[in-house]
Amino acid sequence: MSHHITEVKDVHFIYPDGHKAINGMSFNILHGESVGIVGANGAGKSTLLMLLMGIIFPCQGEIRVGEVPVTKKTLPIVRQRMGMVFQDPDAQLFMPTVYDDVAFGPRNYKLDEKEVEKRVLQALEMVGIPHLKDRAPFRLSGGEKRAAAIASVLSMQPDILVMDEPTSALDPKSRRRLIELLKSFKHIKIITSHDLDMVYEVCTRTIVIKNGTIAADGPTSEILVNAKLMDSCGLEIPLALQGCPVCGKQKQKQTIADS
Repeated sequence: MSHHITEVKDVHFIYPDGHKAINGMSFNILHGESVGIVGANGAGKSTLLMLLMGIIFPCQGEIRVGEVPVTKKTLPIVRQRMGMVFQDPDAQLFMPTVYDDVAFGPRNYKLDEKEVEKRVLQALEMVGIPHLKDRAPFRLSGGEKRAAAIASVLSMQPDILVMDEPTSALDPKSRRRLIELLKSFKHIKIITSHDLDMVYEVCTRTIVIKNGTIAADGPTSEILVNAKLMDSCGLEIPLALQGCPVCGKQKQKQTIADS
């Protein structure tokens, strides 16, 4: 159905200093897809996410979320359908308690307090931190902050979950919990990351960006194992697929959870 499509059509964006960050980008993301967006620093990943969310707007081209074009007038509708978790969770957590942070969005849309409470508790349960609802966000660990930031987006019940570098600065156990959490979500997922092992495990499709254009778009299992493509875009294949530094043997394809 059309309302499940996120469409980017011939999008260009130039910053005020003249830097052309996005140069004629086009793609569709369908209901149920989990899409990784990867590229070297400066490739245009973060700019693309800001365009999708309506934080900035294209100089040319169009972005649609469902049947709704992303414009200043439609932002309230777009942001009900699409929720973004920023790279730094401290940018999203600013209330006295985790509960209040997760409740902020629903309260902003004037939902009654009973519905707000239902959404908050459901979101906290989904990310596994209902026991932290009365804690001050600044007292949480990095992984707990990340979970709280995700809950603050889930409480808005979006159709599309957008994440910028979700595993950044997480310890190994927190990273693993986050990966399992992301795998459990049925939302459309759009994830930018330098953590290509996480992308390999979580995302079924990968879009590779180079100099503001799409260098490749296809199944993750084919894109991220293409060493020549990765190298040409300033990337490496996931560590889980690289050769052993001790014996030199190439690792067999396997899920990261088994490695």
